[in-house]
Amino acid sequence: MRPYSYLLALAVLLLGCTATKPSHNMNQLREEILAELAKQPGTFAVAFKDLKTGQELLLNERESFHAASTMKTPVLIEAYNQAAEGRFSLHDSVLVKDQFKSIVDGSLFSIGAASDSDQEIYQHLGRKLPLSELLYRMIILSSNLATNLVIEQLDARNVTQTMRDLGAQDIQVRRGVEDTKAYRQGLNNTTTAYDLLVLFEKIARGKAVSPEASQEMIKILLDQKYKEIIPARLPQDVKVAHKTGWITGVRHDSGIVFLPNGRSYVLVLLSKDLKDDKAGIAAMARVSELLYRHVAGES
Repeated sequence: MRPYSYLLALAVLLLGCTATKPSHNMNQLREEILAELAKQPGTFAVAFKDLKTGQELLLNERESFHAASTMKTPVLIEAYNQAAEGRFSLHDSVLVKDQFKSIVDGSLFSIGAASDSDQEIYQHLGRKLPLSELLYRMIILSSNLATNLVIEQLDARNVTQTMRDLGAQDIQVRRGVEDTKAYRQGLNNTTTAYDLLVLFEKIARGKAVSPEASQEMIKILLDQKYKEIIPARLPQDVKVAHKTGWITGVRHDSGIVFLPNGRSYVLVLLSKDLKDDKAGIAAMARVSELLYRHVAGES
């Protein structure tokens, strides 16, 4: 064989090995994730996308889950959307109240501090707070009262329609929180891991409302106070813009992970029917770590 022919053949062989390595790594990673989640009773979904390479890992991504507080990200997007349309300013003030209308029959229901992760906001009852502060509390403290106040301004139907416009075809935002009559009739907010992946990718790429609005939303999401899942086992210099959610037997986390080297990816971890919430949280945190190591080149 002539020297240049030998070198050409060697180059083709090496190229082939390089091309197949990521696929092999991803298959191995998928098996490791499945093995980790299989240790816990319950149903899990994973949706991962590397924003540089486009590489994805999807498990049960179309399975429907009670959205819990992950529905607050769509509400955040719609608030910025309506502000961009000129319907109001994010600096406008909203009266803080604790009574809202059920979507079933319009009857009033109330929510209280005892069942809310943001208890301080109840000290403002009867006074006004800027819409921007309500959005901030809704995301970083998962404030139920702030969420209901914002949804009342937006109309939940508008939230769902905007999600459709963004390409999230299954997520349903029907109502605020603590609407017991609606809950008993199965009128719940639902989501899939894939739809949350779509939404966070739009935010990450500056395509949720506008580049400026997307950056403002990321800034809020970076201040998230609940860090038990996606960020839990990651290095401190890794930043996560995310929104969690939980109800009994359900633990979720969803967001954008920013590495110090400029790489970033979207990750959504959903669960339901958990028998042990702490064990489920720990398993999903380990899945997050596995995916981080994959992107960071540590695996």
